[in-house]
Amino acid sequence: MPQSAAAAFDARRSDPVELIEKAMLVYVPGYPVAGTPIAVLTAGMKTELGMSQIDDETPAPGLDIPTVEKRAAPLRRDVVDALRKAIIEGRLAPGSRLIERELIEMTGVSRTVIREALRQLESESIIETIPNKGPIVRKLTRVEAEDLYAIRSVLEGLAARMFVANASSEDVAALKDALDRTIDAYRDSPPEIIMKVKNEFYDILFAGAGSETLSSMIAMLYARIWRWRALGLGHPKRSLHRSSQSVAELRKLYDALKNRDADLAEKIARREVMNAAAEIMQILAQENADTL
Repeated sequence: MPQSAAAAFDARRSDPVELIEKAMLVYVPGYPVAGTPIAVLTAGMKTELGMSQIDDETPAPGLDIPTVEKRAAPLRRDVVDALRKAIIEGRLAPGSRLIERELIEMTGVSRTVIREALRQLESESIIETIPNKGPIVRKLTRVEAEDLYAIRSVLEGLAARMFVANASSEDVAALKDALDRTIDAYRDSPPEIIMKVKNEFYDILFAGAGSETLSSMIAMLYARIWRWRALGLGHPKRSLHRSSQSVAELRKLYDALKNRDADLAEKIARREVMNAAAEIMQILAQENADTL
């Protein structure tokens, strides 16, 4: 990885207060997604948030967003969650246009709700509005990736520390089951399955931390970096040692959490995120070299 990127990561790690201040910019106060687990944001479109199923017989062209049930819960929240999930899962690729008419047809809600949902996603920096083109899915820059991974390392380290303080024995047992599934997935599963089971592991970790505010901050952060996580898991130029490194770090993290060692758990959680960031940077460096 380029020395400048490594130095930037080291500098960020040395100033957690600054990182937390930046992390607060990722979290939007008052937005009702507190406690939303990453698995909800990455599960199948037909199972989240009590929404009605997709009509497989009459799919609308272009987008794949479920009809939103008109019920007491805020419609905007359901639409935001559905759109965010489509972006996370890659069904709305970077640069994709978000056309109001199509979104209204797919979700069955009013233009006002769609516009409110799009404004919410824009406030989270997941989409952006281009003059004479309208809202599109944002492309994440390398500088943003470095920044977001540094913030992610602080938040996940904090989650590990809070898990030690707040998690029950049942949470620890559930984490072990998720760890075993993750290790199995790394042996012979495709990248999308590995990401799914890793998300389940981290969902349990974040839930056991017992902080709804932290969970929602992490959920919105994951929505912004899903493309980089997918790149790190499935790119053909991925380092040969990265899978074994990640499994080893997850094992160490679980042991530290089980033994209620908050300092060690936080250290390992943060280190694994920075390992992932280093992997992304080396992949991008190779791609740039190939184009010269």
